[in-house]
Amino acid sequence: MRPPRLALDQHVLTVETSEGPREVDLYSEEGFELLSHLWVRSGWQQRLSYRVTWAGIPIIQLPEDILMMQEVLHKTRPDVVVETGTAHGGSAIFYATVLELLGRGRVISIDVEIRPYNRLAIQAHPMSKRIALIEGSSTSEATAAQVRETIRPNETVLVALDSNHTCSHVRAELEAYAPIVTPDSYLVVFDGIMEVLADAPGGKPEWATDNPARAVRDFLRVHPEFEVDPYYGRLHVTYCPGGFLRRRLDPGSPVGFQPVRR
Repeated sequence: MRPPRLALDQHVLTVETSEGPREVDLYSEEGFELLSHLWVRSGWQQRLSYRVTWAGIPIIQLPEDILMMQEVLHKTRPDVVVETGTAHGGSAIFYATVLELLGRGRVISIDVEIRPYNRLAIQAHPMSKRIALIEGSSTSEATAAQVRETIRPNETVLVALDSNHTCSHVRAELEAYAPIVTPDSYLVVFDGIMEVLADAPGGKPEWATDNPARAVRDFLRVHPEFEVDPYYGRLHVTYCPGGFLRRRLDPGSPVGFQPVRR
Protein backbone atom coordinates (compact mmCIF):
# COMPACT_ATOMS: atom_id res chain seq x y z
CA MET A 1 0.00 0.00 0.00
CA ARG A 2 1.39 3.38 -1.00
CA PRO A 3 1.34 6.02 1.74
CA PRO A 4 -1.31 8.67 0.95
CA ARG A 5 -0.63 12.38 0.48
CA LEU A 6 -2.40 14.50 3.07
CA ALA A 7 -4.72 17.37 2.23
CA LEU A 8 -6.08 18.09 5.69
CA ASP A 9 -7.41 21.52 4.83
CA GLN A 10 -10.05 19.74 2.77
CA HIS A 11 -10.60 16.91 5.28
CA VAL A 12 -9.46 14.42 2.67
CA LEU A 13 -6.58 12.09 1.98
CA THR A 14 -5.33 11.94 -1.59
CA VAL A 15 -4.33 8.41 -2.50
CA GLU A 16 -2.25 7.63 -5.57
CA THR A 17 -3.66 4.63 -7.46
CA SER A 18 -2.89 2.98 -10.80
CA GLU A 19 -5.84 4.93 -12.20
CA GLY A 20 -4.70 8.25 -10.79
CA PRO A 21 -5.29 10.16 -7.55
CA ARG A 22 -8.35 9.37 -5.46
CA GLU A 23 -9.75 11.32 -2.53
CA VAL A 24 -10.71 9.55 0.69
CA ASP A 25 -12.71 11.12 3.51
CA LEU A 26 -10.32 11.61 6.42
CA TYR A 27 -13.03 10.65 8.91
CA SER A 28 -14.23 7.52 7.13
CA GLU A 29 -13.25 3.97 8.05
CA GLU A 30 -10.92 3.83 5.05
CA GLY A 31 -9.44 7.18 6.05
CA PHE A 32 -8.68 5.88 9.52
CA GLU A 33 -7.01 2.78 8.08
CA LEU A 34 -4.81 4.93 5.84
CA LEU A 35 -3.84 7.22 8.71
CA SER A 36 -3.06 4.17 10.84
CA HIS A 37 -0.80 2.90 8.06
CA LEU A 38 1.08 6.20 8.01
CA TRP A 39 1.34 6.28 11.80
CA VAL A 40 2.85 2.79 11.87
CA ARG A 41 5.40 3.70 9.20
CA SER A 42 6.47 6.82 11.07
CA GLY A 43 6.43 5.09 14.45
CA TRP A 44 8.67 2.33 13.15
CA GLN A 45 11.24 4.88 12.06
CA GLN A 46 11.04 6.51 15.51
CA ARG A 47 11.49 3.08 17.16
CA LEU A 48 8.36 3.67 19.18
CA SER A 49 8.08 0.10 20.43
CA TYR A 50 11.54 0.42 21.99
CA ARG A 51 10.35 3.29 24.19
CA VAL A 52 7.64 1.24 25.90
CA THR A 53 8.13 -0.59 29.20
CA TRP A 54 5.93 -2.85 31.25
CA ALA A 55 6.37 -2.65 35.04
CA GLY A 56 9.80 -1.16 34.50
CA ILE A 57 11.09 -3.65 31.90
CA PRO A 58 11.38 -2.89 28.13
CA ILE A 59 8.65 -4.78 26.29
CA ILE A 60 9.38 -3.87 22.62
CA GLN A 61 5.73 -3.85 21.57
CA LEU A 62 3.29 -1.19 20.46
CA PRO A 63 0.91 0.00 23.19
CA GLU A 64 -2.01 -0.98 20.94
CA ASP A 65 -0.70 -4.52 20.55
CA ILE A 66 -0.19 -4.75 24.32
CA LEU A 67 -3.84 -3.87 24.84
CA MET A 68 -4.99 -6.37 22.23
CA MET A 69 -2.91 -9.11 23.86
CA GLN A 70 -4.58 -8.21 27.17
CA GLU A 71 -7.94 -8.76 25.50
CA VAL A 72 -6.86 -12.12 24.13
CA LEU A 73 -5.51 -13.27 27.49
CA HIS A 74 -8.60 -12.12 29.37
CA LYS A 75 -10.87 -13.81 26.84
CA THR A 76 -9.06 -17.15 26.66
CA ARG A 77 -7.80 -17.33 30.30
CA PRO A 78 -4.90 -19.62 29.37
CA ASP A 79 -3.18 -21.94 31.80
CA VAL A 80 0.02 -21.62 29.78
CA VAL A 81 1.39 -18.82 27.60
CA VAL A 82 4.33 -19.92 25.47
CA GLU A 83 6.34 -17.07 23.98
CA THR A 84 9.38 -17.15 21.73
CA GLY A 85 11.68 -14.15 22.01
CA THR A 86 12.36 -13.20 25.62
CA ALA A 87 14.60 -10.19 24.88
CA HIS A 88 14.54 -7.93 27.97
CA GLY A 89 11.65 -9.87 29.48
CA GLY A 90 8.97 -7.18 29.35
CA SER A 91 6.47 -9.25 27.39
CA ALA A 92 6.89 -12.28 29.68
CA ILE A 93 6.30 -10.05 32.70
CA PHE A 94 3.30 -8.47 30.99
CA TYR A 95 1.72 -11.85 30.26
CA ALA A 96 2.46 -12.95 33.84
CA THR A 97 0.88 -9.76 35.20
CA VAL A 98 -2.39 -10.39 33.34
CA LEU A 99 -2.36 -14.02 34.47
CA GLU A 100 -1.81 -12.86 38.04
CA LEU A 101 -4.91 -10.67 37.76
CA LEU A 102 -6.81 -13.66 36.41
CA GLY A 103 -5.55 -15.78 39.29
CA ARG A 104 -4.18 -18.52 37.07
CA GLY A 105 -1.55 -19.53 34.55
CA ARG A 106 2.13 -19.42 33.86
CA VAL A 107 4.48 -18.19 31.11
CA ILE A 108 7.14 -20.21 29.32
CA SER A 109 9.55 -17.80 27.62
CA ILE A 110 12.09 -19.06 25.10
CA ASP A 111 15.14 -17.34 23.65
CA VAL A 112 18.26 -18.58 21.93
CA GLU A 113 20.24 -16.36 24.33
CA ILE A 114 18.97 -14.92 27.61
CA ARG A 115 21.58 -12.42 28.65
CA PRO A 116 22.60 -12.49 32.31
CA TYR A 117 21.34 -8.99 33.16
CA ASN A 118 17.98 -9.70 31.48
CA ARG A 119 17.66 -12.99 33.36
CA LEU A 120 18.45 -11.24 36.65
CA ALA A 121 15.89 -8.50 35.95
CA ILE A 122 13.20 -11.10 35.22
CA GLN A 123 14.05 -13.25 38.24
CA ALA A 124 14.05 -10.21 40.53
CA HIS A 125 10.59 -9.12 39.40
CA PRO A 126 7.52 -9.98 41.53
CA MET A 127 5.92 -11.68 38.51
CA SER A 128 8.83 -14.11 38.11
CA LYS A 129 6.85 -16.64 40.15
CA ARG A 130 4.74 -17.22 37.04
CA ILE A 131 7.62 -17.32 34.52
CA ALA A 132 9.85 -20.18 33.40
CA LEU A 133 12.78 -19.38 31.10
CA ILE A 134 14.15 -21.75 28.46
CA GLU A 135 17.40 -20.88 26.71
CA GLY A 136 17.67 -22.53 23.32
CA SER A 137 16.60 -22.27 19.71
CA SER A 138 12.83 -22.02 19.51
CA THR A 139 12.84 -24.11 16.33
CA SER A 140 14.86 -27.02 17.71
CA GLU A 141 13.00 -30.23 18.47
CA ALA A 142 14.71 -30.41 21.87
CA THR A 143 13.29 -27.03 22.87
CA ALA A 144 9.81 -27.80 21.56
CA ALA A 145 9.86 -31.14 23.38
CA GLN A 146 10.89 -29.42 26.60
CA VAL A 147 7.89 -27.12 26.27
CA ARG A 148 5.50 -29.98 25.53
CA GLU A 149 6.70 -31.88 28.59
CA THR A 150 5.69 -29.02 30.89
CA ILE A 151 2.09 -28.84 29.62
CA ARG A 152 -0.41 -30.91 31.58
CA PRO A 153 -3.52 -32.57 30.10
CA ASN A 154 -6.54 -30.30 29.70
CA GLU A 155 -4.54 -27.09 30.07
CA THR A 156 -5.46 -24.16 27.80
CA VAL A 157 -2.42 -23.01 25.84
CA LEU A 158 -1.77 -19.75 23.98
CA VAL A 159 1.37 -19.16 21.89
CA ALA A 160 3.03 -15.85 20.95
CA LEU A 161 5.83 -15.87 18.35
CA ASP A 162 8.16 -12.88 18.58
CA SER A 163 11.74 -13.99 18.04
CA ASN A 164 13.60 -14.17 14.72
CA HIS A 165 11.28 -12.61 12.12
CA THR A 166 12.52 -14.24 8.92
CA CYS A 167 9.89 -16.13 6.97
CA SER A 168 11.67 -19.47 7.29
CA HIS A 169 12.15 -19.15 11.05
CA VAL A 170 8.57 -18.09 11.75
CA ARG A 171 7.28 -20.86 9.48
CA ALA A 172 9.29 -23.40 11.47
CA GLU A 173 8.00 -21.97 14.75
CA LEU A 174 4.43 -22.20 13.48
CA GLU A 175 4.83 -25.89 12.72
CA ALA A 176 6.56 -26.54 16.04
CA TYR A 177 4.09 -24.78 18.34
CA ALA A 178 0.73 -24.79 16.53
CA PRO A 179 -0.04 -28.34 17.73
CA ILE A 180 0.01 -27.26 21.39
CA VAL A 181 -2.47 -24.39 20.89
CA THR A 182 -5.81 -25.52 22.27
CA PRO A 183 -9.11 -25.06 20.42
CA ASP A 184 -10.59 -21.56 20.83
CA SER A 185 -7.18 -20.24 21.92
CA TYR A 186 -4.71 -18.20 19.90
CA LEU A 187 -1.43 -18.38 18.04
CA VAL A 188 -0.18 -14.79 17.73
CA VAL A 189 2.56 -13.87 15.25
CA PHE A 190 4.27 -10.53 15.77
CA ASP A 191 5.83 -8.07 13.33
CA GLY A 192 4.05 -9.05 10.13
CA ILE A 193 4.07 -5.30 9.48
CA MET A 194 7.64 -5.70 8.19
CA GLU A 195 6.12 -6.65 4.85
CA VAL A 196 4.87 -3.11 4.21
CA LEU A 197 7.83 -1.35 5.82
CA ALA A 198 10.41 -2.65 3.35
CA ASP A 199 10.61 0.74 1.62
CA ALA A 200 10.33 2.84 4.79
CA PRO A 201 13.31 4.49 6.49
CA GLY A 202 14.81 1.89 8.77
CA GLY A 203 13.33 -0.92 6.68
CA LYS A 204 15.10 -3.37 4.41
CA PRO A 205 14.21 -4.29 0.79
CA GLU A 206 14.27 -8.01 1.56
CA TRP A 207 11.44 -7.56 4.06
CA ALA A 208 9.04 -7.32 1.12
CA THR A 209 9.26 -11.10 0.71
CA ASP A 210 11.05 -12.31 3.85
CA ASN A 211 8.71 -11.58 6.75
CA PRO A 212 6.34 -13.16 9.31
CA ALA A 213 3.20 -12.26 7.33
CA ARG A 214 4.29 -14.45 4.43
CA ALA A 215 5.00 -17.29 6.86
CA VAL A 216 1.47 -16.93 8.25
CA ARG A 217 -0.11 -17.08 4.79
CA ASP A 218 1.91 -20.17 3.89
CA PHE A 219 0.93 -21.79 7.18
CA LEU A 220 -2.79 -21.07 6.81
CA ARG A 221 -2.88 -22.66 3.36
CA VAL A 222 -2.15 -26.05 4.90
CA HIS A 223 -3.68 -25.61 8.36
CA PRO A 224 -7.43 -24.99 8.05
CA GLU A 225 -7.81 -25.57 11.79
CA PHE A 226 -6.49 -22.00 12.22
CA GLU A 227 -7.99 -18.80 10.87
CA VAL A 228 -7.20 -15.11 11.18
CA ASP A 229 -9.44 -13.40 13.72
CA PRO A 230 -10.47 -10.19 11.91
CA TYR A 231 -11.26 -8.37 15.14
CA TYR A 232 -7.56 -7.95 15.89
CA GLY A 233 -6.19 -5.85 13.09
CA ARG A 234 -9.00 -4.08 11.31
CA LEU A 235 -9.29 -0.51 12.57
CA HIS A 236 -6.40 -1.12 14.94
CA VAL A 237 -2.90 0.30 14.84
CA THR A 238 -0.80 -2.86 15.00
CA TYR A 239 2.49 -4.46 14.10
CA CYS A 240 0.63 -7.80 13.78
CA PRO A 241 -1.78 -7.41 10.84
CA GLY A 242 -3.35 -10.79 10.17
CA GLY A 243 -1.26 -12.26 12.96
CA PHE A 244 -3.92 -13.16 15.52
CA LEU A 245 -4.74 -16.76 14.60
CA ARG A 246 -7.53 -18.53 16.44
CA ARG A 247 -7.67 -22.29 16.55
CA ARG A 248 -11.17 -23.27 15.59
CA LEU A 249 -13.37 -25.30 17.88
CA ASP A 250 -14.37 -27.16 14.72
CA PRO A 251 -13.99 -26.46 10.98
CA GLY A 252 -17.31 -24.64 10.88
CA SER A 253 -16.95 -22.50 14.00
CA PRO A 254 -17.14 -18.72 13.54
CA VAL A 255 -14.08 -16.53 13.90
CA GLY A 256 -14.27 -13.16 15.58
CA PHE A 257 -14.42 -11.48 18.96
CA GLN A 258 -16.46 -13.69 21.27
CA PRO A 259 -17.85 -13.02 24.77
CA VAL A 260 -15.58 -13.98 27.66
CA ARG A 261 -16.20 -17.50 28.88
CA ARG A 262 -17.42 -17.61 32.48
